[in-house]
Amino acid sequence: MARSARQLLVLYYSRNGGTASLAREVARGVEGVRGCEAQLRTVPPVSPDSEASVSEIPDDGPPYASHDELAACDGLLLGSPTRFGNMAAPLKHFLDGTASLWMSGALNGKPAGVFTSTASLHGGQESTLLSMILPLMHHGMVISGLPYSEPALTATRSGGTPYGASHWAGQDGRAIDENERALAQALGRRVAELAMRLT
Repeated sequence: MARSARQLLVLYYSRNGGTASLAREVARGVEGVRGCEAQLRTVPPVSPDSEASVSEIPDDGPPYASHDELAACDGLLLGSPTRFGNMAAPLKHFLDGTASLWMSGALNGKPAGVFTSTASLHGGQESTLLSMILPLMHHGMVISGLPYSEPALTATRSGGTPYGASHWAGQDGRAIDENERALAQALGRRVAELAMRLT
């Protein structure tokens, strides 16, 4: 019996749309790998006292992710805007609630990659990517970055790092450029291809 398609969870938080746009490009990369499907999911914002402050269903965009979906995925692509060189609080809040998955080893050995969008060109893209990688390593995930064999990594004059895909949105919501798009899709493909080999 043939195995069903690998499910790659593209999980992100976006406030002004830059990270959401990048997530869609990452998902296109996943969908470009035969036998893989992308599940776009987001997380709700949190209130100043760190409690969920919105309804269980978003007004628009993809649905909110559940820990069950995270446990069931064959691979993970995690995205966040930068907040002082770190991932945004809503995504951290979601990850902080995954202790039961850590204890059960639900994510151990599954591939993962990260992506970010920033308003300023040197506003913490790489440190934000690294901040997302840390909890994934604690979960035992296999981290994929972007190798310099990707031509866009040396051609880019905006977003794009070896640690993961990135986008420089600027103060005016600059659109994703050709190199940023190529790198986001390449990241999606790489993690999807790893999922095909590892699961």
